[in-house]
Amino acid sequence: MTGRLSPRFTTPLLALLVLGLFLLPWIAGRYPVYLAMQILILAVFSLGFNLLFGYTGLLSFGQAGFFAVGAYGSAKILLAVPNLILGIAGGVAAAGVAAFLLGILSVRHTRIYFSMLTLAFGMMIYSLAWKWRDFTGGDDGLVGVPRAPIDIPGLLSISVAAQDRYYYVVLVLSLLAIAAMYRLVRSPLGLTLQAIRDSEIRTEFAGVPVRKYRLVAFTIAGVYAGLAGALLAPLENTVTPPIAHWTMSAEPVLATLIGGIHTFGGPIVGAFLFFVIKDIIVRYTEYWLIWFGVIVVALVMGFPSGIMSIFAQRPK
Repeated sequence: MTGRLSPRFTTPLLALLVLGLFLLPWIAGRYPVYLAMQILILAVFSLGFNLLFGYTGLLSFGQAGFFAVGAYGSAKILLAVPNLILGIAGGVAAAGVAAFLLGILSVRHTRIYFSMLTLAFGMMIYSLAWKWRDFTGGDDGLVGVPRAPIDIPGLLSISVAAQDRYYYVVLVLSLLAIAAMYRLVRSPLGLTLQAIRDSEIRTEFAGVPVRKYRLVAFTIAGVYAGLAGALLAPLENTVTPPIAHWTMSAEPVLATLIGGIHTFGGPIVGAFLFFVIKDIIVRYTEYWLIWFGVIVVALVMGFPSGIMSIFAQRPK
């Protein structure tokens, strides 16, 4: 059995990592900066998924639906009102409301029934993205989504149209989301969710309203998926239906499995490895999905507890 990483090791390492992320646009080209933004967005997405799976014991296959709601919500607002704060906040709020409403129906079930229900709801959102052409643009999607300025009337207006500037928006919001999740999983709420994961019956007998806490976890996971989607829309300047497909839901699942389910940093490390492995493979073959699948299977079989298990301390 493994324990936690030593703070003496992690604190300086994390400080150097954060410093390196802030300096990245100054020392690297446009593509590494773009890749870093994709990794950060997937890390936020995966953290929300891991709150459900790793901490609450609920496997969801429909998180891409909330990712898409956040992206479409952000895009629609930015196309109407060029204000980045309103766009991102609106996308997150829309995803949170959708997660709460669908969560009321989903958390009544557990195990495979919960998973299949979330998959069905996710594909329902995917179908809406294809069919509701007046709102979503159908198969054309929403194009020309601007990287609008950070505008607070009467106080400031900061342009983030350049990729390097938008990178800092993604970085700061991602770090804030990571810090908030870190506090959450170590709070009484986080401990209650882990108790539900370990023994639902015992937790219910202790007087804990299990279904209520599952709904809270489901809604928070939807908010994190919405934040990831809301950040993606201005980055890509377009939003299309495939981001709501179930295959998009597989990305946080794979990132979490690669990094480690029961460790906080697992989804973050997994997101990094996911994009790095993919980026290397596509340079050499058009059949990258086959090789990517082989590598992921090898990693999961070789490290059942995730890559983060390598760095965990063993009790003396």
